[in-house]
Amino acid sequence: MTRFALLASISLGAFGTPALAQAPQAAAAKEDDKEIVIIGTRRTDRSVTDSASPIDVIGATELQQAPQVNMLDIVRTLVPSFYVPQNTISDASTFVRSPSLRGLGADQILIMINGKRYNRSALVSVYTGADTALSFGAQGADIANIPAIAIKNLQVLRDGATAQYGSDAIGGVINYQLRDDAGIELQGIYGQTYRGDGANKQVSGNVGFKLGGRGFVNLSGEWFDNGETSRGANRPIAVVLAQTNPAAAASIPNAARGKPAQIWGSSPANGYKLFLNAAYEVTDSAKLYLTFNYAHSEADQSFNYRSPISAPTPLTVDIGTGTPSTRSPGRNGAFNPIFLTPCPTGNATCPAGGFVNDTNTFSFASVYPGGFTPRFIGKVDQAFGNAGIKGAADSGLTYDLSATFARNSLDLAMTGSLSASYGPQSQRDFNFGKLIQSETNLNADFTYPLEVGFASPVTLSLGSEYRREQYEKTVGDLQSYGAGPYAVQPLYNLVSPGVYTRVLDAQNRGVNATQSPAASGYGGTSPTFAGTSSQVGYGFYAGAEADVTQALTAGIATRWETYSSFGSALVGKFNFLYRVSDAVSLRGTIGTGFHAPSPGQNNTQIVTTNFLGGNQVQTGTYPTTSAIAQFYGATPLRPERSTNFGAGIVLKPLDGLSLTIDGYSIKVRNRIGISQNFTVTQQNLTALPALSVVGVDGVVNYFTNGFNTSTDGLDVVGNYRTSLAGGPLALTLAYNYNQSRVTFRNRNVVSDAQVDLIRNIAPKHRLNVAANWQLGNFTVNARGNYFGSWSNALEYAGQRFGAKFLTDLDVSYTFAEHYTVTVGANNLFNTFPDRIAPSASNPIYALTGSLADGQIYPRSGGPFGMNGGFWYARLRVKY
Repeated sequence: MTRFALLASISLGAFGTPALAQAPQAAAAKEDDKEIVIIGTRRTDRSVTDSASPIDVIGATELQQAPQVNMLDIVRTLVPSFYVPQNTISDASTFVRSPSLRGLGADQILIMINGKRYNRSALVSVYTGADTALSFGAQGADIANIPAIAIKNLQVLRDGATAQYGSDAIGGVINYQLRDDAGIELQGIYGQTYRGDGANKQVSGNVGFKLGGRGFVNLSGEWFDNGETSRGANRPIAVVLAQTNPAAAASIPNAARGKPAQIWGSSPANGYKLFLNAAYEVTDSAKLYLTFNYAHSEADQSFNYRSPISAPTPLTVDIGTGTPSTRSPGRNGAFNPIFLTPCPTGNATCPAGGFVNDTNTFSFASVYPGGFTPRFIGKVDQAFGNAGIKGAADSGLTYDLSATFARNSLDLAMTGSLSASYGPQSQRDFNFGKLIQSETNLNADFTYPLEVGFASPVTLSLGSEYRREQYEKTVGDLQSYGAGPYAVQPLYNLVSPGVYTRVLDAQNRGVNATQSPAASGYGGTSPTFAGTSSQVGYGFYAGAEADVTQALTAGIATRWETYSSFGSALVGKFNFLYRVSDAVSLRGTIGTGFHAPSPGQNNTQIVTTNFLGGNQVQTGTYPTTSAIAQFYGATPLRPERSTNFGAGIVLKPLDGLSLTIDGYSIKVRNRIGISQNFTVTQQNLTALPALSVVGVDGVVNYFTNGFNTSTDGLDVVGNYRTSLAGGPLALTLAYNYNQSRVTFRNRNVVSDAQVDLIRNIAPKHRLNVAANWQLGNFTVNARGNYFGSWSNALEYAGQRFGAKFLTDLDVSYTFAEHYTVTVGANNLFNTFPDRIAPSASNPIYALTGSLADGQIYPRSGGPFGMNGGFWYARLRVKY
């Protein structure tokens, strides 16, 4: 049997074997000046430039040099295909921001800690807006809970890897390897924006020690406190209120702080993060290991301003046409009069449940004379623990047995609001209940080297996994979701003593005074939708990889998973690396993948307040199993299916210089997202009374497999190490071109605007260039970030936001060997996204130079945010 025939038989045998589990611990280390990686392979002798799949390894120094305190923003700065918006007034998506890699959603990226699957966040991204467009409906991991000081390196596998690592690895894998060194390190950082707000304070520390010569314990901690930024103008209607009613001016929200009634910018947040990494060799060939993560954060978000008045005269606006037009922003519906006199008991002309149309009314203007801006509060708690034993036998067999237990919760509340349908009995503060995601993973992984006469042994791999996910929603306050006694008020006029007649409109229809149910701004979880849902999955994987010749490396893997909620999936992957010469290698990948619907996606129900077309409406998102979703055509969710193709070239023409160029194509079928909005009519409400939660003219959407996408792109990564003026100089370049498009959709559920967002919300071109130069005790870091143009047809139809180039710079000085002081600036030249252009759909009010809601810059902040320049200082102590 020839070598190729033998490899083929091993590969076919692998495809015939069921599959699902984690890889052995992914790691990267320095060996003979090569970065050795295991992510994307189960061999232990692969370097970055010898890998058949494109992999980035980012060291601890790069991660810690970034002044951002949020891991999402750090990775966005370093990995050009990673996209995450700023998110302002984005409901719960402000607290848990959903990123994208290569244009795919947050739950199409697998996050790992030391090669073990990191749990999902409790938040399913249901906010209707461009902030969440690429992850609309996704439930991904929240990497903001990871402290940068705990990381030894970050590995990004830019390749589909479902056959190796299981569900969710369609777009790639991000693996964080934790520190295992000994010593003490402390860091403190302070910074703020050029405008003097957004003060960030962070204190972090790491302590590690060895357990004799057989193990280690490493503990990291971080505390942070981020200040609020404001990058909008005051609402025109709030300005008019202050001018026409000076007595109410002081009670307009935020007036005492000198800020707009509604704040567009980063929300204030604080919290802490802990990570433990430990291992101990119980024998010369077996090691116990443990990782544990706990994090807590709180954020306080401004919501939309609710005005108590309509403009007494039309407000002039400039829509950029040369011909001014007028609009009169109306008062919020919560300030409509509430009638307090019930119909007399036993009166036939004014039946029970009716109200008398008289002057005995209540107005929330007595509570909020200056209007109100609810503050939305989110508290995130994260716990992740993984323990296991790994080792090797004399035969070369390796094993890794592990268990992971994790829990993430999001506790939502609101202050400074009201529940209009409860009238004078309304609360002002509300608890909406908790969202809780719990996960249990059990893994068994094995490898065995088989000598068959190839240039290297064939590394056979086999493993299995048990995974249980549980999603829980707890009940909120009654008034947070309920309809109070004043929700619907049939009105009657007293025409003579004891005699009443129905109040009629111009069409002789009975008039009802109405107030929205639930809290203004968000809907709590009702007992109907509270509870726990779970999903169990089993799987098995098998694979084989080897250096077939000195020039050719090939690998193959297959995986089979079965789920209690929808059935089974079988996927596979083949990749190769061919060394044309010492300076040139070619590589390629073909594979299939899938993403299993999560219990959260199958069971999320939530009601929020959004502004659509300039109008404030209640928006209800419902699971496909609900009567409301099925009323509008929902069907059960199916798993997403993907096909990945990749091809690249690795160039090492000179010592110290490497360049990789990789093209990719990712086709995803049955994409899980959220449908377009369906407007509730009176006929709908009559046919399905459950729609009263959102009400007439409110909107409904639901989870759906409504479309297919195709994503094509190119990654270019270059590294060059040389010297300058006697000091080492490291130059890096990373470029990404990415184009996503919708190839099929159900037009009844997926709108044109959603299609446009998938194609255009993220820049197609991203470039990072960086230089690190050391001279004596000085270190200089400079980085340039290019963001291509982008658009948002959902909220700013017809406008394309221009490309921007941002510059970061910092200088460090080390003294007394152990102390390093750094001063620097992010966005050194204070670059902002383009301002919102005036249009017929987005008129700019001359009174404030903003939209009616105070927006000046796009609400998502675009690809790099709208806070502008940020300066900082850092002190680092390391022993």
